[in-house]
Amino acid sequence: MTGRERVRAALTFSKPDRPPRDLWALPGVVHGRKGEYEDFLRAFPMDIANAIALYPPSERGIPPFPQPGAYTDIWGSIWHVAEPGVVGEVKQPILADWSRLAAFQPPWRRVRQRDLSGVNRMCEHDDRFVLSEWTANPFERLQFLCGPENFYRELGYATLDLRKLLTIVHEYFLEDIRSWGTSGVDGIVFSDDWGSNHSLLIHPTTWREVFKPLYRQYCDLIHAAGKFVFFHSDGCIETIYGDLIEIGVDAINSQLFVMDIEELGRKYQGKVTFWGEMDRQHVLPFGSPEEVHSAVLRVRRALDDGTGGVIAQCEWGIIDPRPNIEAVYRAWL
Repeated sequence: MTGRERVRAALTFSKPDRPPRDLWALPGVVHGRKGEYEDFLRAFPMDIANAIALYPPSERGIPPFPQPGAYTDIWGSIWHVAEPGVVGEVKQPILADWSRLAAFQPPWRRVRQRDLSGVNRMCEHDDRFVLSEWTANPFERLQFLCGPENFYRELGYATLDLRKLLTIVHEYFLEDIRSWGTSGVDGIVFSDDWGSNHSLLIHPTTWREVFKPLYRQYCDLIHAAGKFVFFHSDGCIETIYGDLIEIGVDAINSQLFVMDIEELGRKYQGKVTFWGEMDRQHVLPFGSPEEVHSAVLRVRRALDDGTGGVIAQCEWGIIDPRPNIEAVYRAWL
């Protein structure tokens, strides 16, 4: 099977010849351990590729390898970076003062002047399954725009200012997804980090009232374009797993090891593809290869019945030993 065929078989429960591979290497690995990283990929070729569109110089977004200091994102908020290769934190949100909302506009040029011709050539000639760049993240974007404290207060009171901003952001993301839908990619990704290590960051009822309808529109647009829906969230999101499946998410990337993996398997095996992941808080950075192997086997026992529905994904952080990453993919074989 090609990578594209293998991932499609996993997503449709059509018995891939092996679980597809997907590695997320952080910038500190890609740039700081380049030779090691490239040697690893030769030993374990990936089945999923990530599209990269071309943009006007002013619309390129986060630097590929952030350096200590400050930078302004394409939405106008200022980020501070404390260590090389880490995206940093928003310290000066552009809408910390709501009086600026009346004149605020999303970075429309990024969507409307995006060049997808290189992406389409890649999709035509690469036999891997190609994912879009990451698109909608309304929960996170609102925090980046007005600051977390302001955001949670305004969400709690359901203020008109926050509703207006959410509408603006949502319309931008709809156009972003429509644009990717015209390309040759196989899947379109959207995301939001919803959980702490123990629960959602907001009440599930609020999530269902405010954000679930937006997510449903994203899923409907993606499916209408003939693409698969891929979604990522950090944290414990057990309470909304069923909702994500209901609205049409095809593959979910989540921190399995902060949830009850076996219960997720009992409820949702055969209904969604589990797009990783391995425990990057404890096992990958601090465990032995044997412990990594055991962690993968636990996931497989709970989620992998051999028909598909799993993707062998993990994230390679700057302090993670290479033998542990190798152990992940050996265990998936």
